[in-house]
Amino acid sequence: MSSVLPSPSLLINKETKFRQNHLTFDASFLQNETSIPQQFVWPEEEKPRREPPPPQLHVPPIDLKGFFTGEPLAVSNAAQLIDSACRKHGFFQVVNHGIDSRLINEAHKIMDLFFGMPLSEKQRAQRKLGEYCGYASSFTNRFSSKLPWKETLSLRYSADPKCSNLVQDYFLNVMGEDFSYIGRVCQEYCEAISKLSIDIMELLGTSLGVGKSHFRDFYEEHDSIMRLNYYPPCQKPDQTLGTGPHCDPTSLTILHQDNVGGLEVYVDEKWHSIAPCSEAFVINIGDTFMALSNGLYKSCLHRAVVNNHTPRKSLAFFLSPKMDKVVCPPKALVEDINNPRIYPDFTWSTFLEFTQKHYRADMNTFEAFSKWLQNGRKCISEL
Repeated sequence: MSSVLPSPSLLINKETKFRQNHLTFDASFLQNETSIPQQFVWPEEEKPRREPPPPQLHVPPIDLKGFFTGEPLAVSNAAQLIDSACRKHGFFQVVNHGIDSRLINEAHKIMDLFFGMPLSEKQRAQRKLGEYCGYASSFTNRFSSKLPWKETLSLRYSADPKCSNLVQDYFLNVMGEDFSYIGRVCQEYCEAISKLSIDIMELLGTSLGVGKSHFRDFYEEHDSIMRLNYYPPCQKPDQTLGTGPHCDPTSLTILHQDNVGGLEVYVDEKWHSIAPCSEAFVINIGDTFMALSNGLYKSCLHRAVVNNHTPRKSLAFFLSPKMDKVVCPPKALVEDINNPRIYPDFTWSTFLEFTQKHYRADMNTFEAFSKWLQNGRKCISEL
Protein backbone atom coordinates (compact mmCIF):
# COMPACT_ATOMS: atom_id res chain seq x y z
CA MET A 1 0.00 0.00 0.00
CA SER A 2 1.31 3.42 -0.92
CA SER A 3 2.04 5.88 1.88
CA VAL A 4 1.79 8.85 -0.47
CA LEU A 5 -1.05 11.16 0.47
CA PRO A 6 -3.61 12.01 -2.21
CA SER A 7 -3.28 15.47 -3.67
CA PRO A 8 -5.72 18.24 -2.67
CA SER A 9 -7.36 18.02 -6.07
CA LEU A 10 -8.05 14.32 -5.59
CA LEU A 11 -9.49 15.00 -2.15
CA ILE A 12 -11.78 17.63 -3.61
CA ASN A 13 -13.08 15.15 -6.15
CA LYS A 14 -13.81 12.66 -3.38
CA GLU A 15 -15.93 14.98 -1.22
CA THR A 16 -13.13 16.02 1.14
CA LYS A 17 -13.16 19.66 0.22
CA PHE A 18 -10.50 22.13 1.25
CA ARG A 19 -11.92 25.49 2.25
CA GLN A 20 -9.82 28.29 3.64
CA ASN A 21 -6.89 25.93 4.27
CA HIS A 22 -8.95 23.33 6.09
CA LEU A 23 -10.95 20.34 4.96
CA THR A 24 -14.30 18.74 5.60
CA PHE A 25 -14.16 15.39 7.36
CA ASP A 26 -16.42 12.97 5.49
CA ALA A 27 -16.27 9.70 7.40
CA SER A 28 -18.13 7.73 4.73
CA PHE A 29 -15.17 8.29 2.41
CA LEU A 30 -12.15 8.64 4.70
CA GLN A 31 -12.80 5.48 6.73
CA ASN A 32 -11.82 3.40 3.70
CA GLU A 33 -8.72 5.33 2.65
CA THR A 34 -5.33 3.67 3.12
CA SER A 35 -3.63 7.08 3.11
CA ILE A 36 -5.03 9.77 5.38
CA PRO A 37 -4.62 13.54 4.93
CA GLN A 38 -1.61 15.01 6.67
CA GLN A 39 -3.84 17.12 8.91
CA PHE A 40 -4.86 13.93 10.73
CA VAL A 41 -1.33 12.62 11.24
CA TRP A 42 -0.12 13.28 14.80
CA PRO A 43 3.48 13.98 15.85
CA GLU A 44 5.59 10.89 16.37
CA GLU A 45 5.78 11.32 20.15
CA GLU A 46 1.98 11.54 20.45
CA LYS A 47 1.00 8.67 18.16
CA PRO A 48 -0.58 5.67 19.89
CA ARG A 49 1.74 2.71 20.47
CA ARG A 50 0.26 -0.60 19.33
CA GLU A 51 3.06 -2.82 20.63
CA PRO A 52 3.07 -3.63 23.39
CA PRO A 53 -0.63 -2.89 24.00
CA PRO A 54 -1.31 -0.56 26.93
CA PRO A 55 -2.09 -2.27 30.24
CA GLN A 56 -5.64 -2.09 31.54
CA LEU A 57 -6.37 0.31 34.37
CA HIS A 58 -8.06 -1.68 37.09
CA VAL A 59 -10.41 0.59 38.99
CA PRO A 60 -12.93 -1.06 41.32
CA PRO A 61 -16.45 -0.10 40.17
CA ILE A 62 -18.30 1.92 42.78
CA ASP A 63 -21.69 0.40 43.60
CA LEU A 64 -24.27 3.16 44.08
CA LYS A 65 -27.09 0.88 45.26
CA GLY A 66 -26.27 1.29 48.93
CA PHE A 67 -25.68 5.01 48.46
CA PHE A 68 -29.16 5.50 47.02
CA THR A 69 -30.74 3.67 49.98
CA GLY A 70 -28.67 5.69 52.44
CA GLU A 71 -26.87 2.71 53.96
CA PRO A 72 -24.10 4.36 56.06
CA LEU A 73 -21.41 1.74 55.41
CA ALA A 74 -22.09 1.72 51.66
CA VAL A 75 -21.92 5.53 51.53
CA SER A 76 -18.67 5.53 53.49
CA ASN A 77 -17.10 2.84 51.28
CA ALA A 78 -18.14 4.63 48.07
CA ALA A 79 -16.76 7.95 49.35
CA GLN A 80 -13.44 6.34 50.27
CA LEU A 81 -13.08 4.68 46.86
CA ILE A 82 -13.86 7.95 45.09
CA ASP A 83 -11.44 9.88 47.28
CA SER A 84 -8.60 7.46 46.57
CA ALA A 85 -9.22 7.47 42.80
CA CYS A 86 -9.66 11.24 42.49
CA ARG A 87 -6.51 12.08 44.45
CA LYS A 88 -4.49 9.71 42.25
CA HIS A 89 -5.82 10.24 38.71
CA GLY A 90 -9.38 11.61 38.72
CA PHE A 91 -11.04 8.57 37.16
CA PHE A 92 -13.62 6.05 38.45
CA GLN A 93 -16.64 4.00 37.36
CA VAL A 94 -20.10 3.53 38.85
CA VAL A 95 -22.54 0.62 38.61
CA ASN A 96 -26.12 0.20 39.85
CA HIS A 97 -26.50 3.83 38.88
CA GLY A 98 -30.26 3.76 38.39
CA ILE A 99 -30.32 4.73 34.69
CA ASP A 100 -32.69 2.51 32.70
CA SER A 101 -30.69 0.30 30.32
CA ARG A 102 -33.45 0.69 27.71
CA LEU A 103 -32.89 4.45 27.67
CA ILE A 104 -29.13 3.97 27.30
CA ASN A 105 -29.64 1.53 24.43
CA GLU A 106 -32.07 3.89 22.70
CA ALA A 107 -29.57 6.73 23.02
CA HIS A 108 -26.94 4.57 21.30
CA LYS A 109 -29.42 3.73 18.53
CA ILE A 110 -30.16 7.38 17.78
CA MET A 111 -26.41 7.95 17.45
CA ASP A 112 -26.41 5.34 14.69
CA LEU A 113 -29.28 7.21 13.05
CA PHE A 114 -27.67 10.62 13.22
CA PHE A 115 -24.09 9.74 12.28
CA GLY A 116 -25.30 7.39 9.57
CA MET A 117 -26.88 10.29 7.66
CA PRO A 118 -25.19 11.90 4.65
CA LEU A 119 -22.75 14.65 5.55
CA SER A 120 -24.98 17.33 4.02
CA GLU A 121 -27.81 16.35 6.39
CA LYS A 122 -25.61 16.42 9.48
CA GLN A 123 -24.26 19.81 8.45
CA ARG A 124 -27.71 21.32 8.95
CA ALA A 125 -26.62 21.41 12.59
CA GLN A 126 -23.12 22.71 11.75
CA ARG A 127 -21.35 24.14 14.76
CA LYS A 128 -20.41 27.80 14.22
CA LEU A 129 -16.91 29.07 14.98
CA GLY A 130 -16.66 30.16 18.62
CA GLU A 131 -19.76 28.22 19.69
CA TYR A 132 -19.87 24.95 21.59
CA CYS A 133 -23.15 23.45 20.34
CA GLY A 134 -23.87 21.73 17.04
CA TYR A 135 -22.28 19.22 14.68
CA ALA A 136 -18.52 19.18 14.19
CA SER A 137 -16.68 17.00 11.69
CA SER A 138 -13.25 16.65 13.30
CA PHE A 139 -13.19 20.37 14.30
CA THR A 140 -11.75 21.19 10.88
CA ASN A 141 -13.17 24.71 11.06
CA ARG A 142 -11.02 25.46 14.12
CA PHE A 143 -7.73 23.65 13.62
CA SER A 144 -5.41 22.78 10.75
CA SER A 145 -3.21 20.08 12.32
CA LYS A 146 -3.45 17.18 14.76
CA LEU A 147 -7.10 16.79 13.80
CA PRO A 148 -9.09 14.20 15.78
CA TRP A 149 -10.55 11.26 13.85
CA LYS A 150 -14.17 11.76 14.91
CA GLU A 151 -17.51 13.47 14.48
CA THR A 152 -19.46 15.02 17.33
CA LEU A 153 -22.85 16.53 18.04
CA SER A 154 -22.86 18.81 21.09
CA LEU A 155 -26.02 19.99 22.83
CA ARG A 156 -26.62 22.44 25.64
CA TYR A 157 -28.55 21.11 28.64
CA SER A 158 -29.66 23.29 31.55
CA ALA A 159 -31.16 22.22 34.87
CA ASP A 160 -32.78 25.65 35.21
CA PRO A 161 -36.58 25.05 35.24
CA LYS A 162 -36.96 27.92 32.75
CA CYS A 163 -34.93 25.90 30.20
CA SER A 164 -36.76 22.61 30.55
CA ASN A 165 -36.73 21.47 26.88
CA LEU A 166 -33.50 22.89 25.48
CA VAL A 167 -32.29 19.65 23.92
CA GLN A 168 -35.58 18.63 22.38
CA ASP A 169 -36.20 22.15 21.06
CA TYR A 170 -32.73 22.22 19.48
CA PHE A 171 -33.56 19.29 17.22
CA LEU A 172 -36.94 20.74 16.29
CA ASN A 173 -35.62 24.23 15.57
CA VAL A 174 -32.38 23.27 13.81
CA MET A 175 -33.04 19.87 12.25
CA GLY A 176 -36.82 19.90 11.85
CA GLU A 177 -39.87 17.86 12.83
CA ASP A 178 -38.38 14.64 11.39
CA PHE A 179 -35.85 14.70 14.25
CA SER A 180 -38.37 15.07 17.07
CA TYR A 181 -37.86 11.48 18.26
CA ILE A 182 -34.08 11.87 18.42
CA GLY A 183 -34.67 15.08 20.36
CA ARG A 184 -36.98 13.38 22.85
CA VAL A 185 -34.51 10.55 23.50
CA CYS A 186 -31.62 12.98 24.01
CA GLN A 187 -33.74 15.16 26.30
CA GLU A 188 -34.78 12.18 28.43
CA TYR A 189 -31.21 10.89 28.57
CA CYS A 190 -29.87 14.28 29.66
CA GLU A 191 -32.47 14.55 32.41
CA ALA A 192 -31.54 11.12 33.77
CA ILE A 193 -27.79 11.82 33.65
CA SER A 194 -28.33 15.25 35.18
CA LYS A 195 -29.89 13.62 38.24
CA LEU A 196 -27.07 11.09 38.46
CA SER A 197 -24.44 13.84 38.20
CA ILE A 198 -25.95 15.69 41.17
CA ASP A 199 -25.98 12.47 43.19
CA ILE A 200 -22.30 11.99 42.39
CA MET A 201 -21.65 15.57 43.49
CA GLU A 202 -23.20 14.64 46.82
CA LEU A 203 -20.73 11.77 47.10
CA LEU A 204 -17.84 14.06 46.15
CA GLY A 205 -18.86 16.47 48.90
CA THR A 206 -18.85 13.59 51.36
CA SER A 207 -15.49 12.29 50.16
CA LEU A 208 -13.90 15.75 50.47
CA GLY A 209 -15.41 16.29 53.92
CA VAL A 210 -17.38 19.45 53.06
CA GLY A 211 -20.82 17.88 53.53
CA LYS A 212 -23.10 16.16 51.07
CA SER A 213 -25.09 19.30 50.22
CA HIS A 214 -22.24 21.69 49.36
CA PHE A 215 -21.60 20.66 45.75
CA ARG A 216 -25.17 19.46 45.24
CA ASP A 217 -26.32 23.03 45.94
CA PHE A 218 -23.52 24.55 43.85
CA TYR A 219 -24.60 22.59 40.76
CA GLU A 220 -28.34 22.78 41.37
CA GLU A 221 -29.11 24.76 38.19
CA HIS A 222 -26.12 23.61 36.20
CA ASP A 223 -25.53 24.58 32.57
CA SER A 224 -23.99 21.53 30.96
CA ILE A 225 -23.10 19.93 27.62
CA MET A 226 -24.25 16.65 26.14
CA ARG A 227 -22.04 15.28 23.38
CA LEU A 228 -22.55 12.39 20.98
CA ASN A 229 -19.19 11.03 19.79
CA TYR A 230 -18.61 8.92 16.69
CA TYR A 231 -15.17 7.53 15.85
CA PRO A 232 -15.21 5.93 12.38
CA PRO A 233 -12.70 3.24 11.40
CA CYS A 234 -9.32 4.47 10.20
CA GLN A 235 -7.05 2.44 7.95
CA LYS A 236 -4.01 4.02 9.62
CA PRO A 237 -5.00 3.94 13.31
CA ASP A 238 -1.37 4.16 14.41
CA GLN A 239 -1.03 7.56 12.72
CA THR A 240 -3.92 9.44 14.31
CA LEU A 241 -6.06 9.79 17.43
CA GLY A 242 -9.81 9.86 17.92
CA THR A 243 -9.28 12.46 20.62
CA GLY A 244 -5.88 13.84 21.59
CA PRO A 245 -4.50 13.86 25.15
CA HIS A 246 -6.47 16.37 27.21
CA CYS A 247 -8.16 17.11 30.50
CA ASP A 248 -11.80 18.13 30.25
CA PRO A 249 -12.25 21.81 31.15
CA THR A 250 -15.70 21.03 32.59
CA SER A 251 -16.42 19.75 36.11
CA LEU A 252 -17.42 16.13 35.75
CA THR A 253 -17.72 13.87 32.71
CA ILE A 254 -20.19 10.98 32.79
CA LEU A 255 -19.46 8.73 29.84
CA HIS A 256 -21.18 5.65 28.48
CA GLN A 257 -19.14 3.89 25.84
CA ASP A 258 -20.10 1.05 23.55
CA ASN A 259 -18.30 -2.29 23.59
CA VAL A 260 -15.61 -1.41 21.05
CA GLY A 261 -13.03 0.14 23.39
CA GLY A 262 -10.58 2.97 22.74
CA LEU A 263 -10.60 5.11 25.89
CA GLU A 264 -7.19 5.47 27.56
CA VAL A 265 -6.19 7.19 30.81
CA TYR A 266 -2.71 8.43 31.73
CA VAL A 267 -1.61 7.06 35.10
CA ASP A 268 1.86 6.55 36.59
CA GLU A 269 3.60 7.99 33.53
CA LYS A 270 1.96 5.70 30.98
CA TRP A 271 -1.27 5.14 29.10
CA HIS A 272 -3.77 2.55 30.35
CA SER A 273 -6.77 1.20 28.48
CA ILE A 274 -10.27 1.20 29.96
CA ALA A 275 -12.19 -1.98 29.27
CA PRO A 276 -15.77 -1.20 28.13
CA CYS A 277 -18.57 -2.25 30.46
CA SER A 278 -22.14 -1.68 29.34
CA GLU A 279 -23.42 -1.73 32.94
CA ALA A 280 -21.08 1.04 34.08
CA PHE A 281 -20.65 4.76 33.57
CA VAL A 282 -17.11 6.07 33.29
CA ILE A 283 -16.62 9.18 35.42
CA ASN A 284 -13.73 11.59 35.30
CA ILE A 285 -12.90 14.81 37.10
CA GLY A 286 -12.43 17.91 34.94
CA ASP A 287 -10.44 21.12 35.41
CA THR A 288 -13.31 23.11 36.91
CA PHE A 289 -13.89 20.64 39.72
CA MET A 290 -10.14 20.31 40.25
CA ALA A 291 -10.18 24.06 40.96
CA LEU A 292 -13.26 23.70 43.15
CA SER A 293 -11.44 21.07 45.21
CA ASN A 294 -8.38 23.35 45.41
CA GLY A 295 -6.33 20.79 43.53
CA LEU A 296 -6.99 17.91 45.93
CA TYR A 297 -8.75 15.99 43.16
CA LYS A 298 -6.93 15.57 39.86
CA SER A 299 -8.30 16.44 36.46
CA CYS A 300 -8.09 13.21 34.49
CA LEU A 301 -5.72 13.13 31.50
CA HIS A 302 -7.21 10.89 28.81
CA ARG A 303 -7.44 10.28 25.07
CA ALA A 304 -9.27 8.04 22.58
CA VAL A 305 -7.65 5.76 20.02
CA VAL A 306 -9.30 4.38 16.88
CA ASN A 307 -9.16 1.07 15.03
CA ASN A 308 -9.30 -0.01 11.38
CA HIS A 309 -12.44 -2.15 11.40
CA THR A 310 -15.20 -1.01 13.81
CA PRO A 311 -16.73 2.40 14.54
CA ARG A 312 -16.83 3.43 18.19
CA LYS A 313 -19.56 5.50 19.81
CA SER A 314 -19.88 7.15 23.20
CA LEU A 315 -22.29 9.40 25.06
CA ALA A 316 -20.60 12.12 27.13
CA PHE A 317 -22.35 14.40 29.61
CA PHE A 318 -20.15 17.29 30.77
CA LEU A 319 -21.46 18.71 34.04
CA SER A 320 -20.68 22.41 34.46
CA PRO A 321 -21.85 25.10 36.87
CA LYS A 322 -24.36 27.76 36.03
CA MET A 323 -22.62 30.24 33.73
CA ASP A 324 -22.30 33.06 36.30
CA LYS A 325 -21.36 30.88 39.30
CA VAL A 326 -18.00 31.85 40.77
CA VAL A 327 -15.77 28.79 41.05
CA CYS A 328 -14.11 29.08 44.43
CA PRO A 329 -13.22 26.18 46.77
CA PRO A 330 -15.05 25.90 50.11
CA LYS A 331 -13.20 27.36 53.05
CA ALA A 332 -12.69 23.94 54.60
CA LEU A 333 -10.38 23.02 51.72
CA VAL A 334 -8.12 26.10 51.95
CA GLU A 335 -7.82 26.77 55.68
CA ASP A 336 -5.01 24.25 56.18
CA ILE A 337 -1.62 25.98 56.01
CA ASN A 338 -0.38 23.00 53.99
CA ASN A 339 -3.05 23.47 51.34
CA PRO A 340 -3.30 27.21 50.43
CA ARG A 341 -5.31 28.55 47.50
CA ILE A 342 -3.62 27.62 44.24
CA TYR A 343 -6.10 28.76 41.54
CA PRO A 344 -7.82 32.09 40.85
CA ASP A 345 -11.59 32.53 41.03
CA PHE A 346 -13.43 32.37 37.72
CA THR A 347 -16.85 31.80 36.21
CA TRP A 348 -17.66 28.87 33.95
CA SER A 349 -18.71 31.26 31.17
CA THR A 350 -15.20 32.76 31.18
CA PHE A 351 -13.49 29.38 31.09
CA LEU A 352 -15.82 28.18 28.33
CA GLU A 353 -15.04 31.28 26.26
CA PHE A 354 -11.31 30.62 26.74
CA THR A 355 -11.57 27.06 25.41
CA GLN A 356 -13.74 28.05 22.44
CA LYS A 357 -11.97 31.20 21.30
CA HIS A 358 -8.45 31.28 22.69
CA TYR A 359 -7.04 27.83 23.43
CA ARG A 360 -7.23 24.26 22.17
CA ALA A 361 -7.93 21.95 25.11
CA ASP A 362 -4.97 19.74 26.05
CA MET A 363 -3.24 18.55 29.19
CA ASN A 364 -2.28 22.14 30.14
CA THR A 365 -5.58 23.94 29.54
CA PHE A 366 -6.20 25.05 33.09
CA GLU A 367 -2.61 26.18 33.61
CA ALA A 368 -2.89 28.33 30.46
CA PHE A 369 -6.30 29.63 31.55
CA SER A 370 -5.02 30.65 35.00
CA LYS A 371 -2.10 32.48 33.41
CA TRP A 372 -4.48 34.18 30.95
CA LEU A 373 -6.66 35.40 33.83
CA GLN A 374 -3.75 36.59 35.94
CA ASN A 375 -2.33 38.54 32.99
CA GLY A 376 -5.51 40.48 32.27
CA ARG A 377 -6.82 38.18 29.53
CA LYS A 378 -4.13 39.14 27.06
CA CYS A 379 -3.82 37.31 23.76
CA ILE A 380 -2.26 33.90 24.34
CA SER A 381 0.59 34.68 21.94
CA GLU A 382 1.57 37.64 24.16
CA LEU A 383 2.02 35.53 27.30
